[in-house]
Amino acid sequence: MVPSFLQPYLASYDLSRLDKNSPAVAKEIITEVLNKGDEKAVNWVFGNYTLAQIREAVSHPQRGVWFEESLNYWSKMFKIDEIKNQSEAILNINPT
Repeated sequence: MVPSFLQPYLASYDLSRLDKNSPAVAKEIITEVLNKGDEKAVNWVFGNYTLAQIREAVSHPQRGVWFEESLNYWSKMFKIDEIKNQSEAILNINPT
């Protein structure tokens, strides 16, 4: 079950319908919480997912959803030297 305090970070989802153990859902939760979450939300992610799952979400980021500062922070925290398609992962609110 996904706790209700994660709702602000997963605003477009009905949390009661999410299977936190599904690989795609896990990656979405990890991404959104690491990108926007507070300390409580981040602690929940680290308590519910493996470091391998979290590292995977950072090293192979979803396209167009990460804030540059967040992705840079987490890649440094996990000592990830190369992020796959990093420029495509960054949210661009002013595309050319």
